[in-house]
Amino acid sequence: MHIFHLADREIWDITRSTGVPYTMSTRDLTLEQEGFIHCCADLDQVRGVIGRYYAGVEDTLVLLVIDTDLVDAAVRYEPSGGETFPHIYGPITREAVIDVRPVPATQ
Repeated sequence: MHIFHLADREIWDITRSTGVPYTMSTRDLTLEQEGFIHCCADLDQVRGVIGRYYAGVEDTLVLLVIDTDLVDAAVRYEPSGGETFPHIYGPITREAVIDVRPVPATQ
């Protein structure tokens, strides 16, 4: 199964080039601070998250496509704001990221 994570392009580039696991949870919060990494189950959720939390900074983001079978941590689907979102309870290895895409348009 594939899930999605909005990542700051600069932080992802550092992660990719150094080989260290990715540990950002969401905008300006780390895995350690939040306890998990926020993800989306589908592109509709991605668009909603961009509109609510990332409006105006879309050009600094990339969309990580994550294969949940390759994640070395628990992936839990949990309710938030009337929807159910996947959360990863540990770092994301580069191997689990199977694609990096531009963020989808919200309009």
